[in-house]
Amino acid sequence: MKLIIASNNKGKIREYKQILEPMGYEVVSQREAGADIEVEETGTAFAENSALKAQAIYDMFGCAVLADDSGLEIDALNGEPGVYSARYGGLESDSERTALVLDKMKDIPEERRGAHFTCSICFIDSDGEHITAEGKVFGTIGYEPVGTNGFGYDPIFMYEGKSFAEVSAEVKNNVSHRANALRDLEEKLKER
Repeated sequence: MKLIIASNNKGKIREYKQILEPMGYEVVSQREAGADIEVEETGTAFAENSALKAQAIYDMFGCAVLADDSGLEIDALNGEPGVYSARYGGLESDSERTALVLDKMKDIPEERRGAHFTCSICFIDSDGEHITAEGKVFGTIGYEPVGTNGFGYDPIFMYEGKSFAEVSAEVKNNVSHRANALRDLEEKLKER
């Protein structure tokens, strides 16, 4: 079944292909499908933003669509960067946003460095039915970027002693917020 991922984020597209293609989906990005749009994320929650993106692409093509909104939530920063993870501080690059987080966390002791990634998925099947799913992965914020894999905040998100940028794609795709949200979605699809 063809499934359009309502995103232009190359890291997300790569992860979704790795996770979903073995399940039998023909995964294409919105750009590959011919949608050259950027949906404005005006929601104040991950679920609202994922629904906005999914609906916009579904309205264009009328086929199965999956959109997510995800981000890093840091306990000591009252949940920041949260839904603003991709545009935190008005900064353009992953490295700039990561540096901003590390600067804000510089005086935070180890026991207060808890954080989690959250992923909210909106899946719209070919007949227009919406299914929402969510996943989280818990870890801590490191003290400097480590590793070369992954994207976004992965180099500073520590999971079981390694950053998400140090673990293999296989490990990350098994434990990540995105993987957990997809498991939640899979369960909900089976219940239908």
